[in-house]
Amino acid sequence: MIRTLLADDQVLVRAGFRSLLDAEDDIDVVGEAADGAEAVDRVRRLRPDVVLMDIRMPELDGIEATRRIASDERLSEVKVVILTTFELDEYLFEALRVGASGFLVKDTEPVELLRAVRVVAAGESLLSPGVTRRLVAEFVARFPQQRPSPALDVLTQREREVMALVAAGLSNDEIAERMVVSRSPKTHVSRVMIKLHARDRAQLVVFAYESGLVRPGLAAE
Repeated sequence: MIRTLLADDQVLVRAGFRSLLDAEDDIDVVGEAADGAEAVDRVRRLRPDVVLMDIRMPELDGIEATRRIASDERLSEVKVVILTTFELDEYLFEALRVGASGFLVKDTEPVELLRAVRVVAAGESLLSPGVTRRLVAEFVARFPQQRPSPALDVLTQREREVMALVAAGLSNDEIAERMVVSRSPKTHVSRVMIKLHARDRAQLVVFAYESGLVRPGLAAE
């Protein structure tokens, strides 16, 4: 059972999501929150698997709430999906930086919302990887060009290659098609996440750009 928590300041939005999620046999909505501070408190008490977090809320916004959840080692298994009204929101990149596992536009199709909850709960690939890649590229492009970070020294050349393909939005199957590896791509991705202390693939995408491993506009080549 996937334990889910809803954080949104609009009662009708929460009610709509709850109705959709509770109708599924494998998903259980264990709690709701009307602002970021309440969301953090509920997550600490209820330990859900997935949090659907509105990006703009009173008291504490979704970004800061996500940062507090992601920085708490006791909540390392909790995955946060940011909910936004606009696909390319200026705050989304920061949300990914602080630990969100991905994002969804609020008017997404119900089937996509359900898929998103299941994918994130399973710790698999990014939500909307292509859109996430474009988002990261757009905002990282605003910062000065960086040289490869010394932090990458802990990775083998093959692991760097795999990480670059993750940053391009490729799934494990697509990575396997692109390159011949002795181990499965999932194993390589997991090793990279462990070495870089990344919570999930979303953070690998952000780190790949910020570290200078890939540059905006070139990740998909």
